[in-house]
Amino acid sequence: MTTIKKSPSLLFCILMDIIGCLSFTIPGVGEFADVIWAPVSAIILARAFGGTRGMFGGVFNFIEELLPGTDIIPTFTIMWLLTNKAPFFGKKPVIPVKTR
Repeated sequence: MTTIKKSPSLLFCILMDIIGCLSFTIPGVGEFADVIWAPVSAIILARAFGGTRGMFGGVFNFIEELLPGTDIIPTFTIMWLLTNKAPFFGKKPVIPVKTR
């Protein structure tokens, strides 16, 4: 039996992007906190989306979190949009099959 992995919810993705920006609420802490947050958020994104798209997104997220001044980019939300609303990843339609 094949299992279909669902993508995370939009609310989860927005919350993760907000958490990524929270480090800048305390002056002088932002870039130092990003050194810790970058690998953590990359792993969360890679596991949340899974497969090739998760790995691609995780690497992009890691780089984006480490680069100064790029924390404003909502990586999780962009990944959700690319996965669920755009044909970027070639999402195939699911045909429901009735089982007994």
